Amino acid sequence: MIVFDRDIMAVLSKAGCNQGACHGNFNGKGGLKLSLRGENPAADYATLSRDQFGRRANALDPDASLLLAKPTLAVAHEGGRRFDRESPEYAILRDWIAAGMPPSPSDRPALEALEVAPRDVVLVEPHDSVSLSAEAVFADGTRRDVRRLACYDPSSPVAAVSLDGVVRRQQFGDATILVRYLGKQASVRVSFVPARSDYVWRPQPARTQFDLDVFAQLQTLRQNPAPLAADATFVRRAFLDLLGIIPTADEARAFIADQTPDKRARLIDALLARPEFADRFALKWADLLRGEEKQLDERGVAVFHTWIRRSIAEGKPLDQFVRELVTADGSTYQNPPANFYRALRNPIARGEAAAQVFLGTRLQCAKCHNHPFERWTQDDYYRWAAVFARIDYKIIENKRRDDLDKHEFNGEQQVLFVDKGAVEYPNTDRSAQPKFLGGGNLGGAMNDADGRARAAALADWLTRDDN
Repeated sequence: MIVFDRDIMAVLSKAGCNQGACHGNFNGKGGLKLSLRGENPAADYATLSRDQFGRRANALDPDASLLLAKPTLAVAHEGGRRFDRESPEYAILRDWIAAGMPPSPSDRPALEALEVAPRDVVLVEPHDSVSLSAEAVFADGTRRDVRRLACYDPSSPVAAVSLDGVVRRQQFGDATILVRYLGKQASVRVSFVPARSDYVWRPQPARTQFDLDVFAQLQTLRQNPAPLAADATFVRRAFLDLLGIIPTADEARAFIADQTPDKRARLIDALLARPEFADRFALKWADLLRGEEKQLDERGVAVFHTWIRRSIAEGKPLDQFVRELVTADGSTYQNPPANFYRALRNPIARGEAAAQVFLGTRLQCAKCHNHPFERWTQDDYYRWAAVFARIDYKIIENKRRDDLDKHEFNGEQQVLFVDKGAVEYPNTDRSAQPKFLGGGNLGGAMNDADGRARAAALADWLTRDDN
C-alpha cells in the first residue's frame, strides 16, 4: 500500500521537486508551491490532490496528470526531466493517483530513525564502489528498505551515488555521503585509496592519543605522517599560536641550542604562563561572547574582558568557566559574567549563541525550516531556545547616545532569572517545551522551573563528561 507521507513525499524529495531552487521556494515555481523539503505533508497533499481542479493528479486518467507529465517531459517543464516513465518513482506516483489519491492513514506509526550501512568504509584500488543499505525504523518497531526512496548527497566530486545507493569513485580521496529519508538523515564516510604497491609505513613518535588516532587513519589511507617539525619551525609556530607574536632572535637561539629531550613541553608550559597568552585568548573569547560596547557599554566591556582575561591567566577549567557564564545573574558591573546574557537579549539569540560557542553547532538554518545538512529540526531549534526563555533584565540606567537606537544600552543593568517566559513556534500560539539539543526533556518539574533552576540544569548538562 502506498502511503502519501512515506512514499509520495519521498519521491518528491528524491526528484528535487521540493528544494528551495524549485517548488519548495517561498513563492513556488510555475504556479506550484510545495513545502520546503517536504516539511508539511498535509499542505502538500492538499496542493497535489485538490488544486488546479484535479489537473495535477487525475484519477480517471493517471498518465495525463501534470504530476507525471511534467517531470517526464511529456509536457514542457522548466525543471527538466526528473525521472522516466519506466522508473519506480513514476510507478509509485501513478499507482497513488490511480487509487484515488488516498491520504495517509491517521494511525500510521511515526518515523523514528534512518539506519544506513556501512557508515565508514575504505576502498583500496582496484575496489571502486560500495552499495549502501538504508532502512527506515518506525515507532511500532517495523522496518522498511528505503534504499531507492532515500536521497544521497555527496560532499565532494570524489564520489558519485546512483539512485539506488551505489557509491562509485570519481577520484581518489575522502567524501561524506549525506543520506536523507523524509525528516531523518545519516552520514557515510567513504575513502578511496590508491593501491600504492610500494607503500611502507614510516612511524613517527606518538606523544598523545591524538597522535595514535591520526596515525591509525593515515595507515588506513596508506599515507605516512609528516616528519617532526625542526626546532626553528616549532618555536616559531608555538609563539604564533599561543602568543600571537614571533620569538625574539635570542629566544629562538636559546631554544634551538637547548639539548634536553623535554624542551618542547617546557616551552609550551612557559608560553601558557606568559601574559601575552591571556591577552590573546581573552580577545578571542570576548569576540565569541559578544563583548561589544553597543549593548554592554564601555564599562561593561571592560569588566567582562577583565574577568575573561583573569579566568584564562588563572588557568580556570573550561567547565567552571562555562558554568559561571550560563548561571550568572545580578549586576553586569558587579558580576561580570552576567554580561553574557546582557549581550543576548532574547531566547532565540541566547540559544543560537550557546549552541555555537559551547557546542560547536550552527542552528540558524533550523529557525525557518529543518536543517538541510544536520539532524536539527525546527522543533529542536525552538525547544532549545525555550531553555533560555526565563531570563529578564532590570535597567538601572540607560543614557543612550542615540535615542532612536533601541538596541543601544549605556548604563548599569541587572540580569534576572524569572519564573515566567516561553518561546512560541512561528505562526502558532503553541509554546515550545524546553529540551536540550540531542538530549531529553528537562522533565515535568523543570518545565515549570524558574530561570535559575533551568540555568543550573543547563550548566550540568553542558559540562557532563559524556556530553
